[in-house]
Amino acid sequence: MFNNLLGKFSHDLGIDLGTKNTLVYVEGKGIVINEPSVVAINKRTNEILEVGAAAKKMVGKTPGHIEAVKPLVEGIISDFEVTEKMLKYFISKVHQDNFALISRPRVVIGIPMELTEVEKKAVEDAAKSAGARKVYLIEEAMAAAIGARLPVAEATATMIVDIGGGTTEIAVISLGGVVTWKSLKAAGNEFDNDIIEYIREEFNILIGEQLAENIKIAIGSAMPLEAPQEIEVRGRDLITGLPKALMANDKQIREAINRTVVKIIDNIKTILETTPPELVSDIYERGLFLSGGGALLRGLDQAISAATKIPVKIVDDPLTCVARGTGILLSDNALLAKVILPGNQE
Repeated sequence: MFNNLLGKFSHDLGIDLGTKNTLVYVEGKGIVINEPSVVAINKRTNEILEVGAAAKKMVGKTPGHIEAVKPLVEGIISDFEVTEKMLKYFISKVHQDNFALISRPRVVIGIPMELTEVEKKAVEDAAKSAGARKVYLIEEAMAAAIGARLPVAEATATMIVDIGGGTTEIAVISLGGVVTWKSLKAAGNEFDNDIIEYIREEFNILIGEQLAENIKIAIGSAMPLEAPQEIEVRGRDLITGLPKALMANDKQIREAINRTVVKIIDNIKTILETTPPELVSDIYERGLFLSGGGALLRGLDQAISAATKIPVKIVDDPLTCVARGTGILLSDNALLAKVILPGNQE
C-alpha cells in the first residue's frame, strides 16, 4: 500500500538500457534522458563522480584512482552495483523536480532476446534496487517495433532488425509475439572494433574507441558513396611509439566493417529461411524495418535489400525507437500484458 501511495507521486518510466546509451522515457513527457551508459568512479572512496555524457569524456583519460566503467557489455549487466547506481541516478534525475522524497515508479525495460533467466533477473533486481516499484521486461525488438508504430498485435508479419551498440536483434513478430528471432553480438561496438583493428593492421597506428566511433559516424558506409570522403586519423604509431596522423577514406572504412555487415545480412537471410511461408509473404509485401543506431550507417538498408531482394525501410528516429516503444506500453496496459516476458508480472 505504501508503494502504491508513493507511486502516485512518481513518473512511470520506459528505459532502453543499452550497451552504449541509456534512454529514459517519461509518461506524458517523452524522452527526457539520452546519455552514454558510462559511470566514473573514484576507486579510493567508491564515490560516483560522473554519470552519462560527462563520464564518457573521461574514458581512456583517467588517472589511476578514477575508473570510467561501462556496466553493460553486449546488452548484459557486467557490473551489477554500478548498473544499479546508474539507474538510481537517472531515476532521481527524472524526479528531481518532484516533491516526493522517495520515487517508486513502474518501469518498462527493453532487453536483448538472448538473455538467460539469471541475466533477466539481474536487470529486474538492479531496477528494483534503484527504486522501481514494478519492473516489466520486454524484448528490445518488440519495443522497437512498437516504438515505430508497427502493427505487432495483428495477424501479419512484421520483421524488424534493431542494431544497437552491443547486440543486433533480428525478429519476425506476429499476433503480439516473436515467431522467429536471432540475437547477434555483431553491432555498433563491433563496427568500432573492426575500424580499430583495420587501422592497426594496415597502418600500424593504435586509435581509441571514441575516435573509431567518430570515424564510423563521419564516413562509415555499407555501400559505395556518391562522392569519396576522407577523415584525419590521429593515434599512436606502434613502431615509434610517437603520435602520428594520416588520412583514411570511406573505401578503407567500408572494407574494415564489411565482415560485420556481411554477418548481419547472413543472419537476416537465416531468419527468413526459418520463417513460416505465410509470414515470409507478408514480409516481402511490407518490407523489413531497420532500427537502432546501426540503422544510420550509410547504405546499410541498400546492402540488406540487395542481398535479400526485399524492401528495407529505416524507421523514424531509429536511435530512440526502443525507448519510445517502452513508453507507449506505459499507457497501454492491454498491449503490455500481451508482450511482457513471462515471470515479470506482479
